Amino acid sequence: MTVETPITALWPAPSSMPLDDSALTACYGRTDLNSAEAPRTGGPDRSRLRVNFVTSVDGAVTVDGYSAGLSGEPDKRVFRLLRMLCDALVVAGGTMRHERYRPLRLDERRRAWRREHGLPECPTLVVVSGSANLDPTHPALADAPVRPIVLTRTAATAPPGLADVADLVECGDDRVDLATGLAELRRRGLDQLLCEGGPHLFGALTAADLVDEVCLTVAPLLAGAGPGRITAGEPSPVRHLPLRHVLAAADGGLLLRYARD
Repeated sequence: MTVETPITALWPAPSSMPLDDSALTACYGRTDLNSAEAPRTGGPDRSRLRVNFVTSVDGAVTVDGYSAGLSGEPDKRVFRLLRMLCDALVVAGGTMRHERYRPLRLDERRRAWRREHGLPECPTLVVVSGSANLDPTHPALADAPVRPIVLTRTAATAPPGLADVADLVECGDDRVDLATGLAELRRRGLDQLLCEGGPHLFGALTAADLVDEVCLTVAPLLAGAGPGRITAGEPSPVRHLPLRHVLAAADGGLLLRYARD
């Protein structure tokens, strides 16, 4: 049996008592289930997008090429929690391949929580791919418990079989129009979105002013020079994102949550 590393609250309400699953869930919540949250940014016609990343103290997004080298047990606990809370998990096609994504299934305890709150048992996987060059036999697609969605360009040529395992949504000509894609997700009832990257998708979402919240784990590691940042791509305007909470893990990691008003 795995013993969970304690997580405690540092700010805004400090407490030395470890947070149980219920308390940790309340720290993150959903805007449609937690009355303490501000209304959805942009009004009722916009989904809310949360981005989740882990980084080293010196800003690295990977260790030895993978994010897993940065992720300790507390980060994985929040990682699983955020997946439980979302309607859809948004990820870039390259990240899905590189990080070897598996089918987006939850354990029975988390499925039960979703049923109790009127949600489908599992969230929907949404893959962003300008080329639509995705392997239809990839386990995350072929074995998904809920039919995935692929956001792509009108000019993309999907490989044979991809449309058999996923809904292809064309949004944009030269590049994927993320605002249009997210609007389509909301039209399908997918309001609470979680993005796990990669850095170029995070950068594109930031440039399009679509990021409402960032959950960031700072691992107590110095990775050294080499790895990139959690965001990449074209420059975009600086935007204010207020800090909402600071949690501390007993292993020395910090769990930060920033969100728009």
